[in-house]
Order: sequence, then C-alpha cells, then structure tokens
Amino acid sequence: MKADTPTKARTSWKQDPAGVQKNILSVALEEFAANGLSGARMDEIAAKTATSKRMIYYYFGDKEGLYRHALEEAYREVRSGEQELELDHLPPLDALKVLAEFTFDHHSRHPDFIRMVMIENIHHGAYLEKSELIQLLNAGAIQKLEAICRRGREAGLFRDDLNPLELHWHISAISFFNVSNRATFSRIFGNELFDVKGQTALKKHLVEMIVGLALRPQRTRR
Repeated sequence: MKADTPTKARTSWKQDPAGVQKNILSVALEEFAANGLSGARMDEIAAKTATSKRMIYYYFGDKEGLYRHALEEAYREVRSGEQELELDHLPPLDALKVLAEFTFDHHSRHPDFIRMVMIENIHHGAYLEKSELIQLLNAGAIQKLEAICRRGREAGLFRDDLNPLELHWHISAISFFNVSNRATFSRIFGNELFDVKGQTALKKHLVEMIVGLALRPQRTRR
C-alpha cells in the first residue's frame, strides 16, 4: 500500500496542478504568517502539503518566490471578496457602508492576512513592490471607492473634496488595528472589545465614522 502512494501523488499533481498550487499556497500562507519569511522552513511547508518539496520549487522557484506568491494570494482573497459585493448595484451610501463592514469582518476572520501585511512592512514592502499583481489588485480597490465617491457626489450626498484614498486608509486602519494589536490590547485592557458584543459595536462605530467623513455637512445621517 505504501509503495503506491508516491505514484498516486504524482498522478494527482499531473491531473490537478492548480489544486496542488492552491494547497501549497494555503500551507505556505499559514507558515509565513506564523514564522515570517526568515523563520518559515521549506521542509516544514512541504511536509504539510499534499505534494513534495521538489514540486514546490518547480512551481514557485525558491522560498522568496513562494513567499511573494503567498502574499499575492492573501491580497487576491480580500479583493475577490470585495468584487463579490457588487457595490456598483447599490446606492452610494449603502455601498460605502457595505464595503466598510466587509473589510472589518474580513480582517477579523483572516488574521493571517494581517500578519502577512505586518511581515511585509518589516521588509519595507520590498516583495509587494515587485508584484505587479498586488499593485493591480490594490489599484482596483481604490477605483471602487472612486466610483462610490463619484456617485455619491452626483447624488448630492457626499462632500466634493472626499478623497477615496483617505477613505481606504481610514477603513483599513481601524479594521487592521482591530486584529494586529488584539493580543497586546486585550492583555492590557481586557477582552471586552473582542467578544461578539464588542466587535459588533466597533464595526458599527467604523461605519458611522466613515459615513460621517463622506456626507456633506448639511446632510442628515441615516
């Protein structure tokens, strides 16, 4: 039985290369998020995948190449989630609220994404800068906010000087901090803000702040 396992594995690699790569990236993302680029070990990653170390090198080149692809996958996931929201079909104010809520929830559910971004900041964004895919994905995120802001201004709801990049910064900052500093914050001040009630309140406050930034001063908040 054991002698057949390598042959079956090789057959699986050939029949489903996309699935093999997805499996590798999923494991690699967890390992890099937990241990950083320098701390992650290729042997450990290979041992946890359904393939071999040789195939990892075949698909991704080397450890840095695997890290960059894992970083790209992390960004791809959040941007794909934004795409599924179909914000263009919502009124601009609702679209802004939905986007803010989604970002808060996504980051809370995907701490590995936050850790990967933190690790990339340690590397001064060097690998992100080399990735055309990440640049393209994040440009698309700003374009979505630009469209929401434009529709909001045309409807007479939003301020004329509303800056989509600033909105993205504010939404990301609160959603990011909620995860990145949870360990230290909770140990200093307790877990009150991180149970269901606390997280619901924080998400509500995020939406209220973003709406407050976007609306014209004379508009009554809804």
